[in-house]
Parts: sequence; structure tokens; C-alpha cells
Amino acid sequence: MNADAIAQGARVVIHDDVLATGGTVNAIAGLVEQLGGHVVGINFVIELTFLGGREKLSQYDLHALIAY
Repeated sequence: MNADAIAQGARVVIHDDVLATGGTVNAIAGLVEQLGGHVVGINFVIELTFLGGREKLSQYDLHALIAY
């Protein structure tokens, strides 16, 4: 991610296909916040509940279309 990709105070929604352990999106959210943005939501198509990724992202408003 380029340093100028997120404007200071930008409201950002992160979309990803699968929530597994939450590591990738947790890193993305950290980068957004480091650049001065505010993560207002995270969306997934599929959540693999047995891997516990939702707990790692509990500070965010998180939605998944399908949960297994």
C-alpha cells in the first residue's frame, strides 16, 4: 500500500473474500490506521468460524455473508 493511498481521516471499508484466521485483514487495518485512516467496517463473503478470525478483529464492525 502506498503512503498516499489513504487520506488523513478517510473512512475505509475493507472487503475480502474469506475470513480464516484474520491475520491478513488485521494487517491491512493496521496499515490503514497507520496512514491516518479510520476502518469503519470489514466485510467478507465467507467466514470459516472454526478458525477464530472474528475474535482477532473484534474491535471492528464485521460482517460475513456465509459462515461455515
